[in-house]
Amino acid sequence: MTMARRPVHEIRRGLILVRVWVKRSKTGPPFTLSVLRLYRNGDEWKESSRLGRDDIPVVRLALDEAHRWLLQREMRSQ
Repeated sequence: MTMARRPVHEIRRGLILVRVWVKRSKTGPPFTLSVLRLYRNGDEWKESSRLGRDDIPVVRLALDEAHRWLLQREMRSQ
């Protein structure tokens, strides 16, 4: 049975979600990021990688917070 990978950290600002993933490769940076927009289709919540103009400021804020989290984690590991 294979377990699904889970992000090591998530940042949510409104409908914007940034997920931080541990990279399985031994070369390069140890983390990758995904940026998603949540939306509702009837009663069901879904995710999309498509963003609108008004999402950009919120994405910038969430990515800045993700960057800070990564830097803090890096400083703690030294």
